[in-house]
Amino acid sequence: MNFYSTNNPKHIVSLKEAVIQGLAPDQGLYMPGMIPVMPQSFFDRFAEMSFQEMGEEIISALFGEDLDPSQIKALVEHTLAFDAPLVKVEEGIYSLELFHGPTLAFKDFGARFCSKLMSMLMVGEERKIRVLVATSGDTGSAVANGFYKVPGVEVVILYPKGKVSELQEKQFTTLGENITALEVEGVFDDCQQLVKDAFLDEELNQKMLLTSANSINIARWIPQCLYYFYAISRFPEKNKKVAISVPSGNFGNLGAGILAQKMGLPIDVFIASTNVNKIVPDFLHGNSFSSKKSVPTISNSMDVGNPSNFSRLLALYDNDEGMLREKVRGFYFDDLDTQKAMRAIMNSTGYILDPHGAVGYLGLRNFRKQNPEYVGIFLETAHPGKFKEVVEETLGIKLELPERLEKFLHGTKKVESLANDFGDFKAYLLASN
Repeated sequence: MNFYSTNNPKHIVSLKEAVIQGLAPDQGLYMPGMIPVMPQSFFDRFAEMSFQEMGEEIISALFGEDLDPSQIKALVEHTLAFDAPLVKVEEGIYSLELFHGPTLAFKDFGARFCSKLMSMLMVGEERKIRVLVATSGDTGSAVANGFYKVPGVEVVILYPKGKVSELQEKQFTTLGENITALEVEGVFDDCQQLVKDAFLDEELNQKMLLTSANSINIARWIPQCLYYFYAISRFPEKNKKVAISVPSGNFGNLGAGILAQKMGLPIDVFIASTNVNKIVPDFLHGNSFSSKKSVPTISNSMDVGNPSNFSRLLALYDNDEGMLREKVRGFYFDDLDTQKAMRAIMNSTGYILDPHGAVGYLGLRNFRKQNPEYVGIFLETAHPGKFKEVVEETLGIKLELPERLEKFLHGTKKVESLANDFGDFKAYLLASN
């Protein structure tokens, strides 16, 4: 399959070029040239299929022209090595738990797929690849652990100083080896811009092979569609209208859900649920898209003021803004709303939400108030333990951390500081080459 840039549909590249470049030279994001539709026979069977069996058929439809069946099988088995269970939270509302992977966040799926696919595509390549990643929290930990000790790959993670949780930070700053962490004096959008500027710098690209493992990279973005298929295949309330609420920051996750829908998955409506960084909900309510400086919140992984994947949302609807507004609903909530929901759900059901899942829950609940004929799913994107301080303070409880989270707390942080200046970042990359 070929891929095109959202900024120029005539700019066409191969799978390998799209994955290794990460970002198109014109700063567009790559999109599949054709979105395959899964046959009805697939949907007739998918309730009985395993996650891995389902994944193989979907990835074959997307990448079968570029990868042989054995590669696809290895790729899917590595990616879908853990479950994504649906849990009923209250009548008509289900949580899709995406935190059962190595770093206990949904980005484990994309990071594992990305690292495995890159290693496949780089066989025989003599140059070392350098992966640049901007993170507001979970991307850094998922990518760091997904690429840890992968031969021929160095990872540089940029994150906003003081604006990620302690556990998130420990998950990508204590590994060492081929993982380097840089704390930036700024916000996530500043980190993201530094990465984008590096991809466009001619001297850097002449001297090193740069790519990204953020959701701007199709290898991180596309595999996220798999758990939407799995969720619908296991959804117990058949023959009802289904809404899926996606807690959103950079909007790759929502885009992947819409991709699944375009491939034939029966989802009736998507809900873009955000914290007070509400650029996309404002757009969906009729305003023009306008990036803004991000505001810190307790759901910090969604603190994004200029979401890169917005161009993908538009591309999925043929750049028809009216169609995007018609098909996707938008809600936003502040920290007080989020904490109130976390307390209410624990008190009524015993279920513990992380702050991001709470935003997703609120979006679905508010949508159903207006549309009671729908049932729905919200994405619980991270284990509550990753936001231990916020969750414990909000709920007045003591959380017991999973063992694989607890071990990160005892690691030694290895981090370098970086000014929010591209010249300094470029100099760092050149010096470490």
